[in-house]
Amino acid sequence: MSLVLRFAAPRAAAAASQARQRRRFLTWCLAPSLAVLFVITLAPMVYLVVVSFTPLNLTNPATAWRFDQPLLNYRLLLSDERFLNSLWVQAKLSFWTVGLQLAIGVGFALLLNLRSGLLRALRTVFLVPMVLPPIVVAIIWKVLYTPDISPVYWTFKALGLSLPALITDPNWALPAIIAADTWEWFPLTMLMVLAALQTVPEELADAARVDGANSWQTTAHVLLPYIRGTLMVAGLFRLIDSIKAFPLIYLLTDGGPGSVTEVTNYYAFEQAFNFSYLGFSSAITVVLVAATLLLSWVVVHMTGWGAAE
Repeated sequence: MSLVLRFAAPRAAAAASQARQRRRFLTWCLAPSLAVLFVITLAPMVYLVVVSFTPLNLTNPATAWRFDQPLLNYRLLLSDERFLNSLWVQAKLSFWTVGLQLAIGVGFALLLNLRSGLLRALRTVFLVPMVLPPIVVAIIWKVLYTPDISPVYWTFKALGLSLPALITDPNWALPAIIAADTWEWFPLTMLMVLAALQTVPEELADAARVDGANSWQTTAHVLLPYIRGTLMVAGLFRLIDSIKAFPLIYLLTDGGPGSVTEVTNYYAFEQAFNFSYLGFSSAITVVLVAATLLLSWVVVHMTGWGAAE
């Protein structure tokens, strides 16, 4: 017994030493990537938070490091009607775009998951909007929404119907943005859901059919619950991206007419680049980031996904 222990101890020590060396090697391998990540993400974020406590204005460089009223920008936000309106516009945009993209994406994913050669051939076609550059998507919809050159308006006119100028009508400007954003990004949801559907064991659907379930019941009670995690991830991705909505609004409506399409990040852009209020714009951005993180946490816990994991 003592002989076994005599040989076991050096082996354990050698294994522990090898594990330490491996951890040290992996740490040194990851160090450059972590350093770059810190420089391009964490450092700018820290600077953004610091600037939000200053009245920084590019027309007055002396305001860069003034911290005599660190919470002034945040107090101003509470009484800023344009900021509060931008939050409401952002909430409407996110609610409708995320909901429509999930619904349409799931619908097309279920359709493309069927055993059909024609549908499999069409998969690539549905991905075209997602892979187009945002500027190209904005130009496409700019053409479609401009009455003088739009084939949509020509068609309505030929049928004797009238259609309002969507991006200049206060009642239709935001729905026009929602339609364009949904068209651009529903393929991402579709692709994620389709990939998840193809991992569902066929035995589950077969068992449901044997028990008398029809196609709708099988989908609602077997397939969708099985891919609940994927639906959650897709929804969170699209929620975060909807809060970053900018190119479509910038090129189609410029935040107008009035402020009906002025979302929060666009308002922050205007304060920073049109009026040079970088301190105030930074405070808006910090609030937006905090709200995004909080909303994501609430969504995860309301659905019970975090607890399930």
